[in-house]
Amino acid sequence: MTQNPDIRIKTHDEQMLMWEAGKLLSRVVADLKSSLKIGMTTAEVDAIAESLIASSGALPAFKGYRGYPATICISVNEEVIHGIPGPRVIRDGDIVGIDIGLIHKEFYSDMAVTVGFGSLTGARQRLIDVTRQALLKGIAEARPGNRLGDISHAIQEYVESKGFSVVRDFVGHGIGRELHEDPEIPNYGPARKGPLLQSGMVFAIEPMVNMGVEHTKVLPDGWTAVTMDGKPSAHFEHTVAITESGPVILTE
Repeated sequence: MTQNPDIRIKTHDEQMLMWEAGKLLSRVVADLKSSLKIGMTTAEVDAIAESLIASSGALPAFKGYRGYPATICISVNEEVIHGIPGPRVIRDGDIVGIDIGLIHKEFYSDMAVTVGFGSLTGARQRLIDVTRQALLKGIAEARPGNRLGDISHAIQEYVESKGFSVVRDFVGHGIGRELHEDPEIPNYGPARKGPLLQSGMVFAIEPMVNMGVEHTKVLPDGWTAVTMDGKPSAHFEHTVAITESGPVILTE
């Protein structure tokens, strides 16, 4: 299969600007995680995130994007992605996914983490751990000479081997001067299929993993996706550059 001409190859200078954007975002996420407490509302978390991004000298990538009303997407328990911050209170035993992006010198970075609060059940902690590890499994395949499907297959194979389900309704994506660029990066599918990976590509790889069934639905707000069976979901994401020496996590 030939290379998809729509996948943008970044120059060294562009990759360096994206590395700067990634470093800024990783610091924002670290500071945001340290501020989280049981009893906060998701709106309060969003306000902290907006302040941290402003203090970094960057701009929030999500606010206003396709009409999205907030700085972060914050998804609690059964919410998979795109949860809108509001009055929901974070409680003991919750797992909370935070998806956040910023713009630095016209380049985007994108990152997500799932955080557990208080006394988690063993199953919820395992869901978080497996999703985090699935991301690393996918990133390890983001190297020149591999196919896009190698990333997808590595994630699916690991997640399903642990007894969880991979969300199929939402996918990762290319990233650069736009938040969402080609290609779409599913978290499932056969290995050795899809476009050939080349140095200079930059991807946002983001497994979303459900404790129960893979199926999701979007709530009437038009944004918040939840699991069809009401069971918890977890989400991790990094912005990753493909280089001649292998994958480099720009948001680490």
